[in-house]
Amino acid sequence: MMKIKQISIFVFLVLFFLKHDRLIAQSKSLDDGVLRILAIGNSFSEDAIEQNLYELAKAGKKKIVIGNLYIGGAPLSLHVRNAKDDKPAYRYRKINIDGQMSEKANERLSDALIDEAWDYISFQQASPLSGDYDSYAKDLPPLYEYVTKHVAFPETKYILHQTWAYQNGASHEGFVRYNRSQDTMYKAIARTSREVFSWGNFNLLVPCGTAIQNARSSFMGDHFTRDGYHLNLDYGRFIAACTWYESLFNESVLSNTFLPLKVTYVEGTIARAAAHEAVETPYAVTVLKDFQLVN
Repeated sequence: MMKIKQISIFVFLVLFFLKHDRLIAQSKSLDDGVLRILAIGNSFSEDAIEQNLYELAKAGKKKIVIGNLYIGGAPLSLHVRNAKDDKPAYRYRKINIDGQMSEKANERLSDALIDEAWDYISFQQASPLSGDYDSYAKDLPPLYEYVTKHVAFPETKYILHQTWAYQNGASHEGFVRYNRSQDTMYKAIARTSREVFSWGNFNLLVPCGTAIQNARSSFMGDHFTRDGYHLNLDYGRFIAACTWYESLFNESVLSNTFLPLKVTYVEGTIARAAAHEAVETPYAVTVLKDFQLVN
């Protein structure tokens, strides 16, 4: 009789804690007025979301939490290996709801996936392979499968981050793949992102590559990187953040009032226009006719 009673108490406790865990999960529901995004990325996700995006959201009266699982230069294949081995290989940076950034070294992908009730998780390829369809076809499916099995909430949605072509004359060894032609690289990126987005189970495309290319059509020319491939710390990064803002919130960035201190009014106007047109037309360049040199 005593053993039966002990078993009953044990079952009750198990059911109690399961219910308690469900209540905690419900309290962290995705529908709580805070947009939480996690990038599985590299230095290009660092360029795109770690600066300016929080401030744009704040200016638009949006609440946001931004996470970035960072390994410099990481291709999808490395993320796949890290997932399979559950390797503590990432620098996990997070901007909380108050705009404060923290960084944790030696983070596992599996732990980051359940750290927050992520609304969106983004995938991207390393920049040299960003126009290589076969590299996506090989490594994106197993990574996607891993993420969807380990994420805390099945309602989480997924983003494909379209990165940008290199500046003409860039010394990056990966530029050889595109005959050291920015136009060739951009067209490969646009074509590949369209194809991958069409068969991948993605909810959003963030067309940063097209946004940067749009901006290059303005009188500012081909001056949006700091080393030929990473974005300029001021207006280059602002373009990428504007593209993320409009894509995430489905709200035109043209009317957003935030402007970084080191970005001029004209640079900011071009950045917003380039991002807006990219979201409208993500796979082809829109020439910014209002920002051409007058002969």
